[in-house]
Amino acid sequence: MNVAVAKTGNGRAVGDLFASAEGRLPGSPAVIAARREAFESYERLGLPHRRIEEWKYTDLRALVGEVLPLAAAPDAAALKRAAEAVKAHGIAGARKLVLVDGVFAAELSDVKALAPEVSLTTLREALEKDAGLLTTASTDAVIALNAALATDGVVLSIAEGAQLPAPIQIIHVATAASASAFTRSQIAIAKGARATIIESFVAAGAKAYQANDAVIVSIGDNADVAHIRLMDDAPDAVNITSQFVTVGANTRLNFFNMTSGAAVSRLQGFITLAGEGSDLSINGVNLLKKTEHGDTTLVVDHAVPNCVSREIFRAVIDDRAHSVFQGRIIVRPDAQKTDGKMMTRALLLSDEAEADNKPELEIFADDVSCGHGATAGALDDSLLFYLKARGLPEKQAQALLIQAFVGEAIEQIADDGLREHVIGMAERWLERRS
Repeated sequence: MNVAVAKTGNGRAVGDLFASAEGRLPGSPAVIAARREAFESYERLGLPHRRIEEWKYTDLRALVGEVLPLAAAPDAAALKRAAEAVKAHGIAGARKLVLVDGVFAAELSDVKALAPEVSLTTLREALEKDAGLLTTASTDAVIALNAALATDGVVLSIAEGAQLPAPIQIIHVATAASASAFTRSQIAIAKGARATIIESFVAAGAKAYQANDAVIVSIGDNADVAHIRLMDDAPDAVNITSQFVTVGANTRLNFFNMTSGAAVSRLQGFITLAGEGSDLSINGVNLLKKTEHGDTTLVVDHAVPNCVSREIFRAVIDDRAHSVFQGRIIVRPDAQKTDGKMMTRALLLSDEAEADNKPELEIFADDVSCGHGATAGALDDSLLFYLKARGLPEKQAQALLIQAFVGEAIEQIADDGLREHVIGMAERWLERRS
């Protein structure tokens, strides 16, 4: 595979990255051609910067600068550290599928415990036959780079009518310091199925690493799906995740994201409501401190009539951290009777904390009910005084108010066990803050 030399935002060549990765990148000749095309696209675009409207608040050239070398395949010591991380971050009862430094680890995964209605293969295996797994509609540079360098991932297919008895948890574990991992997964949920998918990003002793993940999800008609994403990377890590979701008719999708780690993170989601009568609920929480930068960018495309979408986003920002929320609702000309709402609120815990909220509506139909709102402010001094007057220390009083603030988003998680797990993550973040 002959690869040209790419440039990062600061002009440094990353050709060595591709040269060293050449022997590890799986795929048929058609896949190799797709990788080359994706890389050439990245080479033309470079890392996103503030002059690109969608990235104006998250300038990767300034924040990241360069792409790190691809992490080596995990050895026995790395797998041992990863096993401890899986034990610490695994959700009770969930069927775990583990990726270590971008490589599927069968020995750490519950492959045999998956329900009979679930078909699993790895991206590495699938790419020997299907180059389409590297193709998306977006021309985003980080997505193109993901297609060029995706090493592994999971390809899940959930059968028609399946009622999965347990969640499936995909756990990304980083063990290699100063290295990058590129993963790409595809999840196909058939008509009438009911499933809960959890994605977790954690570190096992690794520092200053980069994760670039892409997830392609298709959901059939009359399905009921919960998709939970929990990002708890190392404090000096970079995590860029791109999600592409297509929702069928009369389907319910409840998506939740929590970011509580990484120096720089961005979740960019592109959700298309492609079937009538569907209900989409998107909820998220950013918990940021020190100089962390967390970006949530969502595009909800109402392509057909009679669909409902709701977005609730909360950000808690301490020290000199920076939270970004960009939410766009698109209503196509034929998407009459659309009901789309979004609300984002930011809580600033210091004078140097920063929040950028950019809600947008693009409406091309006339019989719709759509709206958006955004607020930013500090903790209510009168409520703090009330709690301290009853004997609570200031940090504890702040913690109670912060928990109430993020509670509206977290409470949208229907599963009691998952909701308690997420609440526990928020509480641990608050403890670290104090």
